[in-house]
Amino acid sequence: MANKVVAIDGPSASGKSTVAKRVAAALGFLYVDSGALYRAVTWKALQEKVSTSDASRVSILLQNLAITFYEKEGIVCFKIDDRELKNEIRAIEVNENVSKIAAMPEVRSQVVVWLRDMVRFGDLVMEGRDIATAVFPNAEHKFYLDASEEERAKRRFQEIHDGAEKITFTDVNESLKRRDAIDKGRKMDPLRMANGAVKIDTTGMNIDQVVQFIVDRLKACVF
Repeated sequence: MANKVVAIDGPSASGKSTVAKRVAAALGFLYVDSGALYRAVTWKALQEKVSTSDASRVSILLQNLAITFYEKEGIVCFKIDDRELKNEIRAIEVNENVSKIAAMPEVRSQVVVWLRDMVRFGDLVMEGRDIATAVFPNAEHKFYLDASEEERAKRRFQEIHDGAEKITFTDVNESLKRRDAIDKGRKMDPLRMANGAVKIDTTGMNIDQVVQFIVDRLKACVF
């Protein structure tokens, strides 16, 4: 029997990562953060001084990228050049450049290949921006998380502030607006809610409530 995929999409700071991790843990599935792969490619380009606007050079970098995947503590992880990336891919410079990298067709096509191959590790809860529309359009279980612009900016500001990054709320809000515009406006696999997806507005909900909603809905299915 083919391994199952629960697809969770949505814009930045809608709560996807935290919710997906906890849903995966509740179900005994593996968690996959698709955005981490785009961030990793962005980080590598910045490390190699490759312009994140130069698609041809990014394509060459991608072809020579040494990446390996493995399962660790309930998460499908990866290494670049035998290095496990953590906080590096959450840095402000990566945040400001990842949308340009993620909009490149060559990058998207390769990341989709990597993501689809992850089913070999087991049942997955995968979150991102095009999981239910492009990566696994036939996934039986699809969710789209969203929240008001102000709420998402508050969440991202708190996340960055906790990490001791020096940035203002206005900076965060403007960054999210730019990211939304790029994600929704790109030609290949733009951010949108998939047909058949369950939309959850998390603005007035806490993490426990969102996780419980999804888990209850999944367990009500023949899962």
